[in-house]
Amino acid sequence: MAEPELTIPLLAGHRPDGQPVFENVAVLAGDQPNRFMLRRSPLFVPGVAQGDVIDLEAQQPGLFRLVERSGQLAIRVITRDRAESLSQMLTPVVERIDGRLDVESERALVYSIHVAVGFRTIERLFDAAVSNQVGRWSYGNVYHPESGEPLGWWESMLST
Repeated sequence: MAEPELTIPLLAGHRPDGQPVFENVAVLAGDQPNRFMLRRSPLFVPGVAQGDVIDLEAQQPGLFRLVERSGQLAIRVITRDRAESLSQMLTPVVERIDGRLDVESERALVYSIHVAVGFRTIERLFDAAVSNQVGRWSYGNVYHPESGEPLGWWESMLST
């Protein structure tokens, strides 16, 4: 019998009234207390992707500290219509570049693709597949959630 999947709530943002919003994220337990590795890229939690290692803040529910990046890019697609038809078209193309579909909901998809594939390749693929009439796509862990500045974490990975 398969083990039940372990999920933890991570802070995804705040409602307009200031109340926190949490997303349950699938994880693997790490080698230290409160340490986890993300099994999939989350839909709403900013700054992390599949394979990243985090430490939960013990005194503040949902908050975490990033310990180690996996090199995966989290790519979110939000659709106006049902995401199923877009997934059927896009997922095989993503799999050909060693990416994977992590989340599929009624109007959203989340993919994980290693940064070594290259931003230009990824952007061409998603720009061609997702027009403004269908929806929008964005990176979940490339830009700072408040300032919008590129995080730059990939530079050291790509220079070796």
